[in-house]
Amino acid sequence: MQLFMKTPFQQHSKAFTLIELLVVVTIIAILVGLSVPAVSGGIMRAKQSKCASNMRQIGIAMMTYAGEHDYRLPETSVSTSLGNTWIDLLAPYLSDLDEIRICPADPLGNERLLAGGTSYILNSFLFVPERDRRGRVLGPPPNLLQIQNSSETIMAFIISEDQSIGLSSDHTHSETWSSWNAVTADISPDRFTSSSQPDHSVGSANYLYADGHVQSVTASIMKARIDGGENIALPQ
Repeated sequence: MQLFMKTPFQQHSKAFTLIELLVVVTIIAILVGLSVPAVSGGIMRAKQSKCASNMRQIGIAMMTYAGEHDYRLPETSVSTSLGNTWIDLLAPYLSDLDEIRICPADPLGNERLLAGGTSYILNSFLFVPERDRRGRVLGPPPNLLQIQNSSETIMAFIISEDQSIGLSSDHTHSETWSSWNAVTADISPDRFTSSSQPDHSVGSANYLYADGHVQSVTASIMKARIDGGENIALPQ
């Protein structure tokens, strides 16, 4: 009878026990759970950075346009025909209008692009002529030189999903911003978030100021200002 000797490897090898397998599976699940939010957060930060770049380019184009038109800012759909509104008037000053006009985090971005719209919405206090209760124009909006504190005055916001996708939704209704619900009907202060908070108070958004700089501000800060009775769109 032939005898077989076990090798050292065979003498010491053994199968995984059920407990060991469960430990391994648990560790893998934890690592996956940690990596998914990190990857998701990285994607969101990249979208926010690209959105900020879009807004900065719009700001530069806005300043250039104003400099060539006696410091007057371009018009919105309130006072001019569609196809001749601010986003189209800025086209000669932008390298790629269709890319810049859409925020990469806008869930309706493709629809807006096809409809000729934009993810960015202008502050009506700066771009819409003042009217009386009968709709009569009282005066033109301020020109760029008439904005006293341009570094504190918001020029453009990221549009709300509640707004229509067409080009007519190119300006806010800032004079009605007496409540947080009125604000979020126009803009998205929580565009960059992984939360689905129904009151839009978690996350942040980019804001283009009248001096051309772009700043990210958390939704909670904006909500606190609105709840305190401030209209964040009023020229400073």
